[in-house]
Amino acid sequence: MKDFIAELQWRGMLHDMMPGIEEQLKKGISSAYLGFDPTADSLHIGHLVGVMTLLHFQRAGHKPIALVGGATGMIGDPSFKSAERNLLDADTINHNIAGIQKQLAKFLDFDAKSDNAAELVNNYDWMKDFSFIEFIREVGKHITVNYMMSKDSVKKRLEGGTGMSFTEFSYQLIQGYDFYHLWKNNNCSIQLGGSDQWGNIVTGTELVRRMGGGTAYAVTVPLITKSDGTKFGKTEGGSVWLDPEKTSPYHFYQFWLNVADEDASKYIRIFTLMEKEQVEALEKEHAEAPHLRALQKAIAKEVTIRVHSEADYEAAVKASEILFGKSTTEDLASLNERTLLEVFDGVPQVEISKAVYEATENVVDLLGEHAQGVVFSSKGEARKMIQGGGVSINKQKVADVNEAAQYPLLQGKYLLVQKGKKNYFLLKIV
Repeated sequence: MKDFIAELQWRGMLHDMMPGIEEQLKKGISSAYLGFDPTADSLHIGHLVGVMTLLHFQRAGHKPIALVGGATGMIGDPSFKSAERNLLDADTINHNIAGIQKQLAKFLDFDAKSDNAAELVNNYDWMKDFSFIEFIREVGKHITVNYMMSKDSVKKRLEGGTGMSFTEFSYQLIQGYDFYHLWKNNNCSIQLGGSDQWGNIVTGTELVRRMGGGTAYAVTVPLITKSDGTKFGKTEGGSVWLDPEKTSPYHFYQFWLNVADEDASKYIRIFTLMEKEQVEALEKEHAEAPHLRALQKAIAKEVTIRVHSEADYEAAVKASEILFGKSTTEDLASLNERTLLEVFDGVPQVEISKAVYEATENVVDLLGEHAQGVVFSSKGEARKMIQGGGVSINKQKVADVNEAAQYPLLQGKYLLVQKGKKNYFLLKIV
């Protein structure tokens, strides 16, 4: 049993909370929910702060509820969005919810035998039978327009000149009703969320008070930023997803391995379950030898194993060492085609027909002639560098200029040529 609020505080995960929350948590098992917008069939690492918040809540002995917005997802949360979003249909949302549920199960314990088992709910289940007239009569009358207009998320949109549809304007009322519904039916008295959700969450606590005469609480976590000012979780290739089909385990691992030193101390507290003493020991180790990237390696290991698997983590490490460290031909051959191409993304590639490859007499002809001048400008240059011991194929040094050109192909179609220490080339036999 851990102190949930104290845990968030030392990890730098507490932005704001309502008075009385600590006393509420001391009474016994409490329930708290956090919402996920099902705009895609996978979560991305920007969602992990919320997921980790639910995980810490469960580890503190309390009951986490993950709410997927099957209803609110059809509207789109306007909070700090500059324009209205595209609306999703029910089939797409249901598909997305199934993907999100599968990923949440890697973090939260949904075992029904436990008193604080996690629960997944969909607000479409209680919103689908509400008529418009019934909703504005039963719910809308409790919150004034002035109250809704005072929210920062609304004011910024209106002040920006883009305006806001009634659909989006109603979002905070529907999210507020979610809190009331869970308070009434699931004994849920706490809503968790990002700091940008404070206005929506407070609307929910207000509905609980006005519609049910009860007390509800809000806890928010900070929005994660990067030290260079760019958005966390975004790369040149887009979002970093938890789905291995959208972001491979190799790229996922590389993202964490390459975070800036200035961010690593913050991220290791937020995205891992390491205890304070472990974190501080790693920080000391990192300070003494920053080039070894002890913090980044620790984060990358724990998060990659949790989101993917230990086997995926080990494969990602092996793939990384092929490019940046010592590795063997066997390591190279163990990579699947996707990872091989990801590791060597951006290196020059040359296509050689299978007939030409099979008819090539020696390695000098292969690299100095058939590689179309990409690896070497001439056979003489190729011969000279091979004689100097500066050429490897598939991580094996080419020892003889008369060596036969036919090597075991990686994934049945590739040869990796290394010229010197840092120059790589992929030959694709087609």
